[in-house]
Amino acid sequence: VDELRKLRESLKKKIGLRNNTARIRIIVGMATSGIASGARETLKAILEEIENRNLTDVLVTQSGEKGLHPEEPVVVVEDMKEKIRTIYGGVTPEVARMIIVEHIVYGKPVKRYMVQREKMGES
Repeated sequence: VDELRKLRESLKKKIGLRNNTARIRIIVGMATSGIASGARETLKAILEEIENRNLTDVLVTQSGEKGLHPEEPVVVVEDMKEKIRTIYGGVTPEVARMIIVEHIVYGKPVKRYMVQREKMGES
């Protein structure tokens, strides 16, 4: 946990983001069920991939239960410009890296792991 906190703080300092300047917001479900399913490692992989690719317009946050227990670990990608939310399930560290590259860098959602895609503001 301390290692993740340090990595996240380091990344925050490097990119100096605030919520309203992020192009993409990534939310990792870190409730007990998510952590038990590997969300901690998934979060670490996301933070490392963002740092390795020097993505300065991506904000990563954590949330509690998303109501998608069978799909844990859950990662939500919100495109702040297009106002589209994509929910991914079964996100291992390898899948997390794939999401960063394919979805965040190249703009192509990873359909194989997609649980839901919606306009933001809808549920």
